[in-house]
Amino acid sequence: MNKTRILITGGAGYIGSLLTPRLLSQNYEVTVIDNFMYNQNSLNNLCSNKNFHIINADIRDKNILRESSANKDIIIPLAAYVGAPLCNKDPFGAKEVNLNAQLELLKSISKNQIVVMPMTNSGYGIGEKDSYCDENTPLRPISLYGKHKVEVEEVLLERENSVSLRLATVFGMSPRMRLDLLVNDFVNRAYNDKAIIIFEGGFRRNFVHIRDVVEAFNFSIDNFEKMKGEPYNIGLSNANLTKIDLCKKIKEHIKDFFY
Repeated sequence: MNKTRILITGGAGYIGSLLTPRLLSQNYEVTVIDNFMYNQNSLNNLCSNKNFHIINADIRDKNILRESSANKDIIIPLAAYVGAPLCNKDPFGAKEVNLNAQLELLKSISKNQIVVMPMTNSGYGIGEKDSYCDENTPLRPISLYGKHKVEVEEVLLERENSVSLRLATVFGMSPRMRLDLLVNDFVNRAYNDKAIIIFEGGFRRNFVHIRDVVEAFNFSIDNFEKMKGEPYNIGLSNANLTKIDLCKKIKEHIKDFFY
């Protein structure tokens, strides 16, 4: 019996370096495309796995993207310029990777191929005061990152054989660690600097642990027929916190810092 073949773009990144071994553990055949722009070695321990394949390439290369996706059963597009700061620093690169390459991928694959794609809850923009966003809340992105994600999601869901996961702000440890994410950044500063300088302390975000994100992808694959054609918010209902609330939570574990 043939194994289910999965393609993960950006599979050596923050989420991908946890998701890839999780899928391999279930005997999927997994191919990763990554340009290793951070010189990360986050997948080295998988190289002896006969079901693991790696392509060192950029998803902006249309030929490689088409060839690598052509025979895959499931596609998980993780490769991206993630977050508003990076997108604002290089808006041209952000458009090429976050918008044009994603649209090219969706255009080139067949309607029978499954796509489970991460989006962002920043697509909701500035929410209503004291109101939680659900999947029916209008999308009004204000960042370039959010705008590109919303545009791609519209095309994604039109093809039906897809699931969109609107991720809250992710946190937690990963082989390709990111310290620029809010929770990770605050914990790092609290532990090492003993102080956090806060701007807009009342600004509220929803959070989700990276291992829960990995399980959300896994759950979407296992329950695809029930879930396809829809977006799903992925976040912790008890982690809708302001920056001040977040600092209070961190202080429960790291006592000797100030904010």
